[in-house]
Amino acid sequence: MSKTKILIVEDESIVAKDIQFSLNKLGYAVCGIASSSDKAIDLAGKEQPDLVLMDIMLKGDINGIDTALKMKELFTVPVIFLTAYADEATLEKAKIAEPYGYIIKPFKEVDLQTTIEVAVYKHGKEQAIKRERDFLYSIVENKDASSDFIFVKSNSKLVKLRTADIFYVEALKDYVVIHTSDTRFTIHSTMKDIETKLGMSDFVRVHRSFIVRMDKIASIEYPNLTLEKDKKVIPIGGSYRDELNNRIRLV
Repeated sequence: MSKTKILIVEDESIVAKDIQFSLNKLGYAVCGIASSSDKAIDLAGKEQPDLVLMDIMLKGDINGIDTALKMKELFTVPVIFLTAYADEATLEKAKIAEPYGYIIKPFKEVDLQTTIEVAVYKHGKEQAIKRERDFLYSIVENKDASSDFIFVKSNSKLVKLRTADIFYVEALKDYVVIHTSDTRFTIHSTMKDIETKLGMSDFVRVHRSFIVRMDKIASIEYPNLTLEKDKKVIPIGGSYRDELNNRIRLV
């Protein structure tokens, strides 16, 4: 397993060397030490660290807070602030950069390690969620994508689900349940969002709490309809009746 790469941004060389020693002792890999904002940005781009330890009070025109804000625009690396100043005004300024941690000098190695591990873990989770969200959005927004399947989240993984296997979708407060003949998937979504993702050429909304697949309808006897296979009875809402009548083929 590769070591976590850490960039140190500290303008006091003795302090920087002491931090480097502690990090190496704890099993981390120091990929660079920067004493200025420009050097920090340059090293972050070249070394691509997993985390940055940033001194707030850097010498020069650009302090650690502004450097962290610039890094946030350019990279996705988490930043932990190091400072000997714990006053309220400094803390308020630091919040703007949304750091992943805040360590007061002098610090114990155990505090340094704990803050780093929490920051790396939190950042990893956030990036995983972002990748999953972007992937799902790309499926929905890609007009050339097939409408024959969707992806649903199940046990922390994305499962491919053929829309032809869906019998009905049911709303339950802040969640929706997608039912197939033998499985159901509960996801955090809305009926409106599901309508968009499914596309309604093969589905019809028959009730504020139900969407059914047209070719799964076995019979209709108002105010209900019955589905194939398990003979599930679905209510038909009064405001959705006309839409259903317009969609079915009467002979």
